[in-house]
Amino acid sequence: MSRKKEMFLVVDTETCNTVEQPLPYDIGYAICDRNGRIYLERSFVVAETFLDMKDVMKTAYYAEKLPHYWEDIKNGTRQIKGFWNIRKQMFADMKEYKVKKVGAYNMAFDKRALNNLARYVTKSFIRWFFPFGTRFFCIWSMACQTLLNTTSYVRFAENNGLVSDKDNILTSAESCYKFITDSIDFSESHTGLEDVKIEIEIMAKCYRTHKKLNSEINTHCWREPQRKRKELASRKASA
Repeated sequence: MSRKKEMFLVVDTETCNTVEQPLPYDIGYAICDRNGRIYLERSFVVAETFLDMKDVMKTAYYAEKLPHYWEDIKNGTRQIKGFWNIRKQMFADMKEYKVKKVGAYNMAFDKRALNNLARYVTKSFIRWFFPFGTRFFCIWSMACQTLLNTTSYVRFAENNGLVSDKDNILTSAESCYKFITDSIDFSESHTGLEDVKIEIEIMAKCYRTHKKLNSEINTHCWREPQRKRKELASRKASA
């Protein structure tokens, strides 16, 4: 591994509790370079939520997921660990690969979820999950500036029904991955590590466009493809 190669950690969480106060029960992450090459990957089930919040995990939405997770835990695909051990392992991996930047598709959500977990488990003794000085980037924002802010994506979304009830073209990781792989039948796994892998592919594709982009967190990034759509509609109307 070249010392000059910049390494990233991409994380994805699956959460229970509420949308406003999400708590992860599944944390998956991988360390990669900007070309999408993965050097390390890990998948953890969070003991404090998966085991201790049984009432939540037994609800209809999560109940169908439980057998799948238990099977993965038994065969070693995922490890069930407590917050402290997961955090300790992640920090050790970041140190080994000299990772300074952590990203996700919608980093604002995953960052909030992990901070909530830290506060929940430690009773707010620890308020921030990641080490001081960690820099964050958002693959969703990157995709909205490059891959999704294009005529070809707007047409792809419209032709394949990737439009919300409010008539906005979708900008989710699943929709983006369908576009870059031309696989309209693709369905996101909604499990941590599996989703991380597609997010890394999207990130690498964004970098390969060589377009100038701002990778910082921007929860309004979905508006950029909508503006592109309106621009195209305006051109068509005036033609």
